[in-house]
Amino acid sequence: MLTILSVILPIFALILVGFICRRTNKLGEKAASEINAMVVWLCLPALLFKVTATTTWQEIWHPGFIVAFSAGMLLMFVAIVAWRLRRGHGLVAASIDGLSAGYANTGYIGIPLCALLFGHVGLQPALIASLLVVCVLFAISLVLIEIGLQEETQLGKAVLVVLKALGKHPLVLSPLAGAAWAATGLGLAEPVMRFLDLLAAATTPCALISLGLFLGQKAEKGSESAWPLVLVKLVGQPLVTWVLAFKVFVLPPMWAASAVLLAALPTGTGPFMLAEFYQREAGLISRTILVSTLGSLLTLTALILLLDLSHVAA
Repeated sequence: MLTILSVILPIFALILVGFICRRTNKLGEKAASEINAMVVWLCLPALLFKVTATTTWQEIWHPGFIVAFSAGMLLMFVAIVAWRLRRGHGLVAASIDGLSAGYANTGYIGIPLCALLFGHVGLQPALIASLLVVCVLFAISLVLIEIGLQEETQLGKAVLVVLKALGKHPLVLSPLAGAAWAATGLGLAEPVMRFLDLLAAATTPCALISLGLFLGQKAEKGSESAWPLVLVKLVGQPLVTWVLAFKVFVLPPMWAASAVLLAALPTGTGPFMLAEFYQREAGLISRTILVSTLGSLLTLTALILLLDLSHVAA
């Protein structure tokens, strides 16, 4: 519990800072949207470019782990999107909700947690999971959102509209540009790396402060419960991943345990950033992040005890 608290408490502190700044009017009504726009257009693209530009195939090619983690993540996403659509929600809202159910906070919680539990070797599965969440799940969500936003009735025109929108999106262009750079075999110069590091380091704190600002200015009564998304994220996703990691692929102990723990992480700020960026209702998403982060104190502790990590080499 102390290990998890040391990782999660700073998250609440950053959200609280944003909340207090908004309630005391130290930051104005547009601050949440403006800070979020900075994250979407500058900080997160820098992070995505840096990660994809400096990662080799040898580091990320672990097929069993990739399939086990991806399957749990994508199954939860598809299930929530289908459920929301059946309840009459539009594709944009359904996609953002689905993202909330599958988007694990691998960057801010997963990486330090795996490092604490497994040592330096734990960074590798955490990095792979981060790439899958941000570059695969995020990309699928963006495609569905853009499809939901376009109003063209002819298929050809609709496809062109979606491709044009995606072609301008910083969260699509940055990882593609990073992968293209990595394919050249050229490294990144020290000043460039330092520049990217400075921007990338601001991603999580700015996103969490933006979330706190949003919570400080909008109080919703009688709005939809976050519990279905939270239960899918904290229970459904790790359960599916556990079956695949331990029973189907029989991964090595560290890889199997890390796959389950990473799948059990609470919802990250990615869905909230998209909801704000596309000017969609972000109340449900913000509550999902808060409730799942708080609930993960219990679920992650239970999983660590259940997995008995004492025999896993750190």
